[in-house]
Amino acid sequence: MRRLMSVIVVLFFLSSIIFAQNRYVGVKSCAPCHKGEKKGAILEKWEKSKHSKAYQTLLSEASQKIAKEKGLKKPANESLECLECHITAVKVDAKLFEKNFKKEDGVQCEACHGPGSAYKTMAIMKDKKKAIEAGLTYYADEKAIEAQCKTCHNEKSPTYKEFKFKEAWAQIVHKVVK
Repeated sequence: MRRLMSVIVVLFFLSSIIFAQNRYVGVKSCAPCHKGEKKGAILEKWEKSKHSKAYQTLLSEASQKIAKEKGLKKPANESLECLECHITAVKVDAKLFEKNFKKEDGVQCEACHGPGSAYKTMAIMKDKKKAIEAGLTYYADEKAIEAQCKTCHNEKSPTYKEFKFKEAWAQIVHKVVK
């Protein structure tokens, strides 16, 4: 009986951790509140960026050739070595993805801003402090943003070219217009 109670307590504890974790909601959940000029055209900027097409890039003949040359056992669009920078949260347990999340959407909002299930509501997003407390990743300055970018934009990439943060950031910088 004591062992059974211990198992129940452990299971309860583990399930509370799983359910307490923020889940990935996907760009389609972020889009309604972050599109249009009044909102800083954040969605439109992402749609025009290479980030939105990052997964599609892996389907190209060039990517398949690179994967083969690198000795990967799977095609580029199935290889963890490629996927970790071409889709959001590839190493995350599938239970932490909501139905709107699609890996085919590439490098989405949550790749930089963290899983959004707890901060996605308007009531929370209108209050920066509440959003951060609910899991929105906050960057203190451009140096912190650059460090995040360099987790993928680095020499580990087989197609790496010098990463010029200021130029790259200028192309995707986005702020909510109030």
